[in-house]
Amino acid sequence: MTALVKAKPEVGLWMERAPVPEIGPDDVLIRIRKTGICGTDVHIWNWDDWAQRTVPVPLITGHEFAGEIVDMGRNVEGLEIGQRCSGEGHLIGKKSRQSRAGKFHLDPQTRGIGVNEPGAFAEYLRLPAFNVVPLPDAIDDEIGAILDPLGNAVHTALSFDLVGEDVLITGAGPIGIMAAAVARHVGARHVVITDVNQDRLDLAARVTDVVPVNVAQQDLREVEGALRMKEGFDVGLEMSGSQAALDQMVENLVMGGRIALLGIPPGKSPVDWSRIVFKAITLKGVYGREIFETWYKMIAMLENGLDVRGVITHRFPVSDYVEAFETMRSGQSGKVVLDWT
Repeated sequence: MTALVKAKPEVGLWMERAPVPEIGPDDVLIRIRKTGICGTDVHIWNWDDWAQRTVPVPLITGHEFAGEIVDMGRNVEGLEIGQRCSGEGHLIGKKSRQSRAGKFHLDPQTRGIGVNEPGAFAEYLRLPAFNVVPLPDAIDDEIGAILDPLGNAVHTALSFDLVGEDVLITGAGPIGIMAAAVARHVGARHVVITDVNQDRLDLAARVTDVVPVNVAQQDLREVEGALRMKEGFDVGLEMSGSQAALDQMVENLVMGGRIALLGIPPGKSPVDWSRIVFKAITLKGVYGREIFETWYKMIAMLENGLDVRGVITHRFPVSDYVEAFETMRSGQSGKVVLDWT
């Protein structure tokens, strides 16, 4: 089969021939149709410090996908050959306290396809049947291929009650934009998204009903005044990994405000904890998706009017993967999808 492989410990990925994975009794074999390129994949392409510490070489990368089941192990029940699916890319253990309590997303033994284990940038993927998420007819392969990052957005956005609340999102990358769409869908009053990349702010405004703010050019306090917000934002969703963005969020939250943190800073950052303490702010770190509650909720929302297709800005055949990655690395795109058909 054809696969994109991190074959050497240097910048890039390489298209190679690889054997079709052999499945075990509890696995399925998925024929990949579409894959999304994630920021994690860009880190692996760039071979930065995180990738060098984390990713074994050689490895088939990729973890955002949609496809169909073409083979199943003898113990698999409840799935069918030919069934369309996506899947949870976090492979969990079964022995930890968190896992045994059903809090699968908090299992410390978690390993990721395309990061620690062979991934989805290939014609075929082996996946435990436990991780398979069937796709309803209302969700096509292109949207199915971005359910993983949409799940990050849904997990973050639904960390706190948003009904009637004013929401500040820092970071207008694809996940931040999708979180804005989710916040509007579930009933937030005002949703403001900030960035310094005007192209992504423009994309956010096209995808959903949001107030985009370029903080390099506009004062966030003026925006609050124009929206007649007397005390600040109720909920913050930090998607950028920028310390400056987090500091600004803290300053613009109400007393007792709540922040969900998905963005990952590049290193250690100085935090003014006294401001967080004296404003009685609640912080919640968010990792991945709640398995499988997030999947249930986002599929239900997609079936009932949530529209995030506009966040996909570029589509390439897998043969053009180098151009696809360069597009993603440029910072001037939304989601980039590769076609494996």
